[in-house]
Amino acid sequence: MKAEIVAIGSELLTPFRQDTNSLYLTEKLNQLGVEVIFKTIVGDNRQHLLSAAEMALSRGDLVIFMGGLGPTEDDLTREAVAEVLGLQLHRDDELLAKLEKRFAKHRIKMSPNNAKQADILAGAVVLPNSLGTAPGQWLAGNFDDQEKIVLLLPGPPHELKRVFEEECMARLRAKLPPSFIATRVLKVAMMPESECDARVAPIYKGYPDVETTILAGAGEIQLHLKMQSNSLEAAQEKVDRLAGEIEDELGDFVFSSRGESLEQIVGYYLQMRNATLAVAESCTGGLLTERITSVSGSSRYFLGGAVVYSNDLKTDFADVPAELIEKHGAVSKQVAAALAGGIRKRCKAALGIGITGVAGPTGGTEEKPVGLVFHALAGEGSTDVVERTFPGDRKRIRWFASQQALDMVRRKLV
Repeated sequence: MKAEIVAIGSELLTPFRQDTNSLYLTEKLNQLGVEVIFKTIVGDNRQHLLSAAEMALSRGDLVIFMGGLGPTEDDLTREAVAEVLGLQLHRDDELLAKLEKRFAKHRIKMSPNNAKQADILAGAVVLPNSLGTAPGQWLAGNFDDQEKIVLLLPGPPHELKRVFEEECMARLRAKLPPSFIATRVLKVAMMPESECDARVAPIYKGYPDVETTILAGAGEIQLHLKMQSNSLEAAQEKVDRLAGEIEDELGDFVFSSRGESLEQIVGYYLQMRNATLAVAESCTGGLLTERITSVSGSSRYFLGGAVVYSNDLKTDFADVPAELIEKHGAVSKQVAAALAGGIRKRCKAALGIGITGVAGPTGGTEEKPVGLVFHALAGEGSTDVVERTFPGDRKRIRWFASQQALDMVRRKLV
């Protein structure tokens, strides 16, 4: 079964509101073996809503409309769906009485326009909404010679979740044929997207029934593998087999095969090795520390460190010789190495990280352009330094730098 989700509300087309309901519904539908093939956001405009509803109902086996079930003039979902399906709306007297009772309980006079919330599509089942005044509706039947399920759900997230879990999940399980979706997520560090795809495309093309999606971020590639089948065991076996072949090809570029973040993986390895870590950050401004400490239990392996933005603090907090900075400049492999070694000794850690660079957008020169970052990792008896020039804006460069530093720790511990 293929599903489409239509989110309704002009506020969702502004920079100030985000549709999170569809993420929740997609997760729940995937658990039922239902694949979401389209998501649409449409404003509170009758013509636009009619067009979106007609398109969604023409291609989805299960269509979920979210929002637009309130009492105001711009709440048009019921009317639009009824018109597209050629159904009449009727006012449910029992539901209307419940609405009036609800308002009376709170000693609020019900406005006449609230009565439209008792308008139900012909043949629909009312889905009670214990958290609000807008009930949902369930409609299942043959439309244009195709069996379809149509759901109308309230827009507020807490109401939608309550109605879907209490009223829809069991109905869908009883209605849907047995189907399952098996998934895996592989995460790859510090490899260009083009190189990653060039290496793994010949592999995943040999699995045409497994959908492979590649997502690229700053210093991280994610490969999402998904297969739908009437047997979860068979689907998962095939997805896992593909994941294994991709891991064999990419080797230690793959840092996670179960969805963990890079900072989580680094934490696992530090604990496995009974090792501790300290950091001295310049251009990343504490971002690396924030990522490390975002993991619960990080106090077992992360000792601390310093944000050493000024040259004086590089000397005071990480024992970087002032003459070294004077000779090579704050952004240099020599200073990065001194930061790593200095903070390691100052904090008495097994490993020390030093980061210094030009995050931009100002401060770059021809010799040291924006995006140039030196990363150093100091351990007992050795210090590794990696020089990289990262693309993008200040935020992206800083994230790249923190990613590179974490990956250095991972590779050292592996």
